[in-house]
Amino acid sequence: MARVVITGGAGFLGSHLADALLARGDHVLAIDNLITGARTNIEHLFGTPGFTFVEQDVSNFVWVAGDVDAVLHFASPASPIDYLEMPIQTLKVGSLGTHNTLGLAKAKGATYLIASTSEVYGDPLVHPQPEDYWGNVNPVGPRGVYDEAKRFSEAMTMAYHRAHGVDTRIVRIFNTYGPRMRPDDGRVISNFVVQALRGESLTVYGDGSQTRSFCFVDDEIRGLVALLDSGEHDPVNLGNPNEFTILELAELVLDVTGSSSTIEHHPLPTDDPTQRKPDITRARQILGWEPHVDLRTGIEKTVEYFRSAS
Repeated sequence: MARVVITGGAGFLGSHLADALLARGDHVLAIDNLITGARTNIEHLFGTPGFTFVEQDVSNFVWVAGDVDAVLHFASPASPIDYLEMPIQTLKVGSLGTHNTLGLAKAKGATYLIASTSEVYGDPLVHPQPEDYWGNVNPVGPRGVYDEAKRFSEAMTMAYHRAHGVDTRIVRIFNTYGPRMRPDDGRVISNFVVQALRGESLTVYGDGSQTRSFCFVDDEIRGLVALLDSGEHDPVNLGNPNEFTILELAELVLDVTGSSSTIEHHPLPTDDPTQRKPDITRARQILGWEPHVDLRTGIEKTVEYFRSAS
């Protein structure tokens, strides 16, 4: 049994992590300021022995009474629509929030896991992307507020590991989807599913030939827990290496939902990556992890969630 602090604990990934850790007997303190998280993601845990929720912005000083065995920093806007609307908050939670939560881990002698992102690779010139690729990021473009916040958070995490001996983990999360995504979060799968269920045109940016790799949330959580338990300090990619074009994804969503929606093309956003696919060799070797849920099955589960939530 461990006591785990999860920042962003009412968010999409944070709430699923809370479920997984509580299920194995850990105690969980979820911290969230609810600007992108939601109480509805964790309300089923209220009253559960070992679960506590605190509403707080971790860009401000963070202190937790009592022992803490692990700190998992997942607080951040994580979709383009969010970090483009909240650029300053995104930079602050990636910098000040990381500093504050690393300070907590140091003070408590706790393991620290930072949720980084495939966005640290920017619009990659290497494909697929291994962890030793340094990326192709525009630091002054509109997406730079998220990309550079996460790159900084990785640098600070490694600095605390090297200078203070904090037991750290860095996960680079590729596109993840599933139940508890917000319908208005601007991510491509939630966009397509919601548009298809409403009978609206599916918005495809550019010609739809850009690629992404989509990992179902259950697979992602298995990988995150394995990394937490692993003792590995260097960055690890977690994502599904099966690559799809955005147009292929749109057609799959239309097929699964049975929607008669059409596809509508819009101009590409600034600095939108043309391709994204994880090299998960290290995850396979170090964690014995790889995803199991295929895209169609995951989309079916996600559609079922959005139908029941509407």
